[in-house]
Amino acid sequence: MDQDIERSKVPEITLVFWIIKVLATTLGETGGDAVSMSMNLGYAVSSFIFIGIFVVAVGAQIAAKKFHPSLYWLVVVATTTAGTTMADFADRSLGIGYPGGASLLFALLMASLAIWYRSAGSISVNTVSTPKIETFYWVAILFSQTLGTALGDWMADTNGLGYEGGALVFAAGLVLIAAAYFLTGISRTLLFWAAFILTRPLGATLGDLLDKPLDSGGLSFNRFYASAILAAVIMACVALLPQRAGRHPGKPRATQA
Repeated sequence: MDQDIERSKVPEITLVFWIIKVLATTLGETGGDAVSMSMNLGYAVSSFIFIGIFVVAVGAQIAAKKFHPSLYWLVVVATTTAGTTMADFADRSLGIGYPGGASLLFALLMASLAIWYRSAGSISVNTVSTPKIETFYWVAILFSQTLGTALGDWMADTNGLGYEGGALVFAAGLVLIAAAYFLTGISRTLLFWAAFILTRPLGATLGDLLDKPLDSGGLSFNRFYASAILAAVIMACVALLPQRAGRHPGKPRATQA
């Protein structure tokens, strides 16, 4: 029976999941820019602030005994805001540019996934049911969000596509991943991580489109207002759209006679 199936600490991967994920990544861009740019705190200080918020939120998430949608998405938003300022710090403050920043972040993500796989034998999100596995999961999420931000900025700023063009490129990439999911036998775990990474630059370019100045190709929306509206939409989605914990692939829990 369904109540006898052990469930993971993360939501089922459905269309609702991806809708909220794109909204969260867009909020991460506008929120990160609001603190680092509009408040003039800089990338390093902003990164410390958002990493601190992430540590507190992820600690509460790992301590929870079951999946809580509001808490889960709070941690995701924390990774997106931290990812925004961390990527900007890597790309700009470290002086290694977009190629160097993206390469560094890609290496960190691959290393985190490799360590997770070596320790647990799988990097499937359906296995996220223990504090150890959940720690691996959130470290990988943080690096994937940061890498996605760097990729989004790189595409929009250096290829002459602008924010709209960059968003279309990443949206097309997600369509191809969706097609591979429905039409091929490619590993679902591989496709999940590819889609998870690509939704971040999609959100980054959409966020930049909203809040960057008109002469830079943006719509010049106030970052704080845009962030507040996105946060309200996310909260409404979490409250109103159906979500439940993913099923753990382990054995069903024993039932009482």
